[in-house]
Amino acid sequence: MADRLQLKIIEENPIAEGLGAILFNKCSSVPCTPDVLDELSREDLQKLAMNLLFLMQSLPIVDQLASSYFDFDRIRPLLNAVLSENPDDILIWTQVYNAITESTPPPRPVVSSVQQTPAFRNTSSLANSAEHQKDMDDGLKKELDPMYIGVPDFHETYFGDVAGLETASKAVFEKCVEGSNPLFHEGEGWSGWPKNANQDGVLKWFADVSEKLVEFAEGHKSIPTQRKLLANPNAPIGGSVATRKMDIGFADCSKARKGSRYQWSQVLVPGELKSNPSADRASELGFDSTIITSNGERYIEIERNGIQERLIIDKKMLRASCIVGRATTCWKAHWEGDAKRPLVIKDSWQYMEREEEGDLLREATNRGVVNLGRYYHHYTVQALGTDDDIRSNVRKGLDITKAEKCRLERSMTPSTADSRKSSGSTANRKRSASQSDAPPPSKRSRLASSTNIDSSELPNRVHRRIILRDYGEHIYNASSRAALLGALEGCIEGHESLHKAGILHRDISINNLMINEDEENPSCSSFLIDLDLSIKKEREGVTEANGKTGTRAFMAIGVLDGEKHSFMHDLESFFWVLFWICIHYKEPGKAIGATEFDRWNYENDFALAMFKRGVISDELAFLNLANSRFTPYYQPLIPCINKLRREVFPNGHSGAEERGIRLLSSPQQLEQITVRPCK
Repeated sequence: MADRLQLKIIEENPIAEGLGAILFNKCSSVPCTPDVLDELSREDLQKLAMNLLFLMQSLPIVDQLASSYFDFDRIRPLLNAVLSENPDDILIWTQVYNAITESTPPPRPVVSSVQQTPAFRNTSSLANSAEHQKDMDDGLKKELDPMYIGVPDFHETYFGDVAGLETASKAVFEKCVEGSNPLFHEGEGWSGWPKNANQDGVLKWFADVSEKLVEFAEGHKSIPTQRKLLANPNAPIGGSVATRKMDIGFADCSKARKGSRYQWSQVLVPGELKSNPSADRASELGFDSTIITSNGERYIEIERNGIQERLIIDKKMLRASCIVGRATTCWKAHWEGDAKRPLVIKDSWQYMEREEEGDLLREATNRGVVNLGRYYHHYTVQALGTDDDIRSNVRKGLDITKAEKCRLERSMTPSTADSRKSSGSTANRKRSASQSDAPPPSKRSRLASSTNIDSSELPNRVHRRIILRDYGEHIYNASSRAALLGALEGCIEGHESLHKAGILHRDISINNLMINEDEENPSCSSFLIDLDLSIKKEREGVTEANGKTGTRAFMAIGVLDGEKHSFMHDLESFFWVLFWICIHYKEPGKAIGATEFDRWNYENDFALAMFKRGVISDELAFLNLANSRFTPYYQPLIPCINKLRREVFPNGHSGAEERGIRLLSSPQQLEQITVRPCK
């Protein structure tokens, strides 16, 4: 297990002596020996294992000995090593490494996690986060895992249609090797590479080389290039709510005034330089050409019940910030000629293996579910004449299973659920009214082999749109405390109605509870949205996989512990939403910024469950926390929320008994706890 460096680290950080005693807390009547493992119950063994893992993770040495993914099937040898009469550091750490999933199997589909939800945290689902670089870097690494290296036909697939590119690239490269001081030296590589490859040096080198390549290519372009390389990582770029910087990228300079600063709206895909912008299709640049701009208006066109309709986009409501994920964008819209009745267009990339959100919404609406965003229409976006998906359209049919290597940041979880038969092909899926451009002419990571992957089993996302007939604001914008609690009551009623219709929501969060206080808006006064992670109740057994569903800050303790997601877990999430609002908002819609609870977005499941238990287990401690952490505006709600805590967590434990379920699923009883004493 250990190389020389690891052995040196272990020798300098001894832990063997006393580790077993600490594990049993010294005062336990149970003898501190390996034999005791045969006498303990399964529940006690699980607690012992979790305590040991928590203890090991708290040691400073852990940061130097990499990896945090534990396999519980391998935990017993580690316990034996710790409780031995003569514990040995090297043996203990050997068993730690055996308990950690270090081996890298061939990448497997994440179908199991798609059904219950991806196990890793997505950077688009953070709640009131400060987004510190370390936390975001960890999240981005997980989003970008795995990376495929050496995919066959990559260049031909993406650049083969560019007329004259091959001839131009050869001519440019010939100029690179010409002269007494060539830009490229055979056998040595590119000239000018900085000796100390730090950020500033590399960016300056790349900017200089790029400018020279542009000069060399001047005679091979049909029109002047209207792009500029930006390589100033220390200068913020305007046009963002928060201060954002970019290490390097290309920006559209066609509309930039001389001496003016670039805005984020001018930044193109980082590192992408097109030789002939006028020949590019918008869809090939990543722009959605089904969203049309005409006479100062943006709109989409749909075909519903055989009738063509035009929906005018009023404004953007939400755009999820992520590199890999659903990339959800929501717009407020209205029918052409009828601006008084609002619509919401939700645009996202959804796993094909999941229940289709549009189908679930249509079923719920048809069955009369109350206080749920009402269904109007849904469809799959078309691009280049086919369904707009990752595998066929974005990757253009490239077979990543034939990549030379697969670069992994972590091990992939094996599949435990079969995808639906229809998920392997998009040929028979319905076509929508929205069509992108016409088809073109036919024409420290670990490296693992990817030769054993079946391309049909890899996860695939498809670009879908859902149109709702209800528009509102997020619940934290409620105009008063009473309005907040009334909206919460309405959303709980909607959740119960949805559950009675046979659908479990599974993502109760601060952004999925809506309120409408506009008297001229015919939408529901409060309602649930987002069934992307929802399932039909009859499929609950099928979806019991190694994943956890929901937004981390609002996940129920039982879900974090690995319990199968239930109706009661969603009801617990309502409590955490209310708790979160009272801490993070100084008045309606005015957030105070990140707090110490920001860590809830990033903690591992075990630690987060422990923190949440600490919040709710003791009434006096909860009241002290509420009085010190709730903002002054929401402190009058403390008695109400404490009553709610007692019902959701009877005797300070997660998982309410039947009386708690009955109470939370009854708006009248909820009102007795919340609205009445707290207006």
